[in-house]
Amino acid sequence: MKLRILIPLVLISTCSLLVSCRKNPYKVDISSVRVDLEIKRLEQDLFSADPAELLQQFPLIAEKYKGFLQLFGYVINAGEMSNPLFNEVLFSFCTDKLNNEVYSVVSRKYEDISFLEEDLEKSFRYYKYYFPERKLPDIYTCITGFNNSMITMQDSIIGISLDRYLGRDSEYYKMLNVYRYQTTRMNSYNIVPDCMYAWGKTIWDIEEMEYPSADVMTEMIHEGKLKYFERCMLPELADTLLFGFSADQMQFCINNERQMWLYLVERDLLFSSDQMTIRKLIGEAPFTSFFTNESPGQAAVWLGFRIVESYMNNNREVTLDELMSDKDIQAILGKARYNPK
Repeated sequence: MKLRILIPLVLISTCSLLVSCRKNPYKVDISSVRVDLEIKRLEQDLFSADPAELLQQFPLIAEKYKGFLQLFGYVINAGEMSNPLFNEVLFSFCTDKLNNEVYSVVSRKYEDISFLEEDLEKSFRYYKYYFPERKLPDIYTCITGFNNSMITMQDSIIGISLDRYLGRDSEYYKMLNVYRYQTTRMNSYNIVPDCMYAWGKTIWDIEEMEYPSADVMTEMIHEGKLKYFERCMLPELADTLLFGFSADQMQFCINNERQMWLYLVERDLLFSSDQMTIRKLIGEAPFTSFFTNESPGQAAVWLGFRIVESYMNNNREVTLDELMSDKDIQAILGKARYNPK
């Protein structure tokens, strides 16, 4: 069992740079694809129960939520469900005063989540279009004490921590000293993009892919593949929301694509396996320190996406499934014929 914990991304834009306003090449015909998703709400069953009866209800909750309750237990440090201490930790979490205050806020903001079900159904219709043989995950909501945004398990589960999506100006985030560049990515409109990115990241886990090299180029193209997957699942999503950039940061990338690429090439950074270098280029940050303060964090991920998009545009016979499973980073780079102007 592999637990995946993922942090979100954000913002909005008018017309995508990479997708024509007149014809969207990512938007395929899914009219014949049917998907029926139901989101189960763990936070409601845990926090709406009478505390005096909560311990007695845990077996019923465990049966209803099965594998997800165990994943949730790991996140709140309750350990294994087989351990007698599991129920005690879970009880303490559910009766904590602050957690109950947060639950009240979440309940008001997300009393109706039909919009999430509708948007996720649409995204997973695209998923079934591209991957008809793959099964769909069970989807749950919860609150985790602000610990996580997404909790996933390969081929089976997506858990959405709603307390991580209370809006960029939530007082709780200020109280917890969450960085501003992170809180701008903690809104309701980030949930579905984060779900699809988390799902892709879980299925095509970089460690399980066993790429030949662990360097900047490998990380760039792997993340570029995940963003390309997310774009295919959400063809109408604005680029700013897809990448988590502000409009100005997006424009910086557009204006400086060639300069950023040449910087990496000329300084021999593409094939660096130094972990600090990889983190500075790929990791979440307010800006990419190799470039300028005007650049967005993860600017190299955007370059990776541009390489992958060029590869797919120049190799139309390659399916999305084949792309995502391809471990030959050098072949992708060569066949992409990437040459930013």
